[in-house]
Amino acid sequence: MLPEPSDFHIHQRGRIEVICGSMFSGKTEELIRRMRRAQFARQKVEIFKPLLDTRYSEDEVVSHDRNAIPSTPIPHSSQLLLLTSEVEVIGIDEAQFFDDELPNVCSQLANSGIRVIVAGLDLDFRGRPFGPMPQLLALAEFVTKVHAICVKTGDLAHHSFKLSGSDRLVELGEKELYVPLSREAFLRAQSDPNYITEKDLVDIRTHLVDSATSAQEEDPTRE
Repeated sequence: MLPEPSDFHIHQRGRIEVICGSMFSGKTEELIRRMRRAQFARQKVEIFKPLLDTRYSEDEVVSHDRNAIPSTPIPHSSQLLLLTSEVEVIGIDEAQFFDDELPNVCSQLANSGIRVIVAGLDLDFRGRPFGPMPQLLALAEFVTKVHAICVKTGDLAHHSFKLSGSDRLVELGEKELYVPLSREAFLRAQSDPNYITEKDLVDIRTHLVDSATSAQEEDPTRE
């Protein structure tokens, strides 16, 4: 279990927390965990995601192991200011896909006393800072960096390597499009098109299936 920021100043609730890392690192899972803890504490919460993210569900935030929580898809970050009245905790998933105004919006929400929890990829498939994430990381009071396991080296994965030859920056997918790689493996994969094998793809698909099955067994009431 990851450490969660504590309210060391109970009267100072407004803040920004960022959860970042590569694909398959557990970012959304940690976001869902924090939001559920807030719900258990009887706080008023709302969760949002970009309108374009419909991989698993149109009205839920869903992790790779199929852990889910209801959410509201929105086309632009400015809508957060219109949809968060009387809310104490706001969750934002896939922040890298939002517009560049998201950091400013999150700051306004935090300044108004709202706890803002943001999850997203810190690096794109080229290994460059992704969208509004760098500014969010600079503005946040708390940053949690999570890691997947590299499918080639077994080390901590820092990169999300795209398997297709597409240069599109925004291309939704999971096991069919991306694999988590360490820095060493990422550099190797960029220079060697045969470095990622079919066995590597089978391994990551098997891992995702096993994770989803395990999560379902832990919570059999979840669909």
